[in-house]
Amino acid sequence: MSVLAEADLRLDANAVDYVLLGLYFVLVLGIGYLARRQVSTSLDFFLSGRSLPAWVTGLAFIAANLGAIEVMGMSANGAQYGMPTAHYFWIGAIPAMLFLGIVMMPFYYGSKVRSVPEFMLRRFSQPAHLVNAISFATAQILIAGINLYLLASVVNLLLGWPIWVSVIVAAAIVLAYTALGGLSAAIFNEVLQFFVIVAALLPLTIVGLYKVGGWQGLVDKVSAGPGGAEQLDSWPGNQLTGFGNDLLSVLGLVFGLGFVLSFGYWTTNFVEVQRAMAARSMSAARRTPIIGAFPKMLIPLIVIIPGMIAGVSVAELAGENKAALLAGGEAPSGATFNNALLLLMRDLLPNGMLGIAIAGLLASFMAGMAANLSSFNTVFTYDIWQDYLVRDRPDGYYLGVGRVVTAGATVLAIGTAFIAASYTNLMDYLQQLFSFFNAPLFATFILGMFWRRMTPTAGWLGLVSGITSAVVVFGLTQSGVIDLPGQGSAFVGAGAAFVVDVVVSVAVSYATTPKPEAELVGLVYSLTPKADRRHTTTGADAGWYRNPGLLAGIVLVVTIALNLVF
Repeated sequence: MSVLAEADLRLDANAVDYVLLGLYFVLVLGIGYLARRQVSTSLDFFLSGRSLPAWVTGLAFIAANLGAIEVMGMSANGAQYGMPTAHYFWIGAIPAMLFLGIVMMPFYYGSKVRSVPEFMLRRFSQPAHLVNAISFATAQILIAGINLYLLASVVNLLLGWPIWVSVIVAAAIVLAYTALGGLSAAIFNEVLQFFVIVAALLPLTIVGLYKVGGWQGLVDKVSAGPGGAEQLDSWPGNQLTGFGNDLLSVLGLVFGLGFVLSFGYWTTNFVEVQRAMAARSMSAARRTPIIGAFPKMLIPLIVIIPGMIAGVSVAELAGENKAALLAGGEAPSGATFNNALLLLMRDLLPNGMLGIAIAGLLASFMAGMAANLSSFNTVFTYDIWQDYLVRDRPDGYYLGVGRVVTAGATVLAIGTAFIAASYTNLMDYLQQLFSFFNAPLFATFILGMFWRRMTPTAGWLGLVSGITSAVVVFGLTQSGVIDLPGQGSAFVGAGAAFVVDVVVSVAVSYATTPKPEAELVGLVYSLTPKADRRHTTTGADAGWYRNPGLLAGIVLVVTIALNLVF
């Protein structure tokens, strides 16, 4: 990127904006300090003592996903692909979130496991547990690097600091409150960050629509632009999937994104599950992802639409610049789709409101990275350090290890941030990571939960085979053997990982010995008594408005309506 282009991207913040940012950081670190006073055991640090109400864990559940990748990545997708990006919410999130709350949380919460890998250990064996723990920890470090890189990019644009300095400073701030207060600090900051993010993005969306002449004005400009009218309808989404055939594109979205990637992420990703497991009862744990689904449905309106507005109104991304980027080249302006939200903020927001918007962006980055760090330190401490390296130490020892591991993870994330820097659209990179780590885990998990015959050997062999097949698909697309632009490579890789994992798991299961059924109670659906899967309906869990099934039904109806409207 040229020096001129860098100068054009600079955000013109003044003293008012910096004061607002300063107040925000004081509040964030204050929450971390106050949360530290409530941490006396490792359970407090890693799972908040299982004491939080559903509305807190529900908002934290969605805020943990509303990180830099979600805000910047989805606005980049909005600028590049338009409304088909909404599939990441309405097809690629809501159904899986509801399934997690209704079907899977009773197993997680009822078994009192402290992590998803621990569930794998009880259902299968140590090899499956270790493979899952290592793959999950690796994924969190890579994803934390994406959040950190984007956070550093904003600091760089705001202050003009070199990226490497920005990365270190940003990492230090997140480390401070996560290491202080553990999961409680992360969760309460995520609730705060959720409201800050909405306060930042909603005005940007409203002002942006006003600038382009309302919704009809946006429709006209997108239709006349390089992406064309295809970017205004969520279906069939050919530009997003990379398929030229409408039917194949729909199948890719429904199976690759809506089933494999989505269910793989939301139902087995400990970043999200950890928030629900911090709830104070099984009912609250089941409601956590369902409560999160309500705002999740509407987030496209404040994330994707600003990206679409940027794609037609920001000089550096519109016209020939957008055409060049859509063709896979570099824009003459030097900008990329990742810059969409920042450029729109630069063009539309006055000082003061700009400070709130920057705070909202920084909030999203810190929410995402803190979620990665808090889940990484739990899995590494419990599932790797305690189980395989240093066993049978006092609880205080593992609490100390958790804090040290958080610092180590932050250092590693600084390194992986520079891998993220090589991608012009970070959602391409993120979906690729999900195809490696989440899709095969979901196949193993769902088979193991509903098929009692699946064996411990099948648990780890299926997982390794699935991961390997996704990596092979990635290699074939990178070398040009398979031509799949957009995020089609991740969809195909995820599908391949799922199918290979299932086939290998079934074949190996029939050739090896399963666990005794008595050891699978509480871990396999058909072997778990219904009473153990029920939640209480009295006291703090009483009332029709706390019924997980009813809430899930409302969300599902509204989601179907949104798909029909758009």
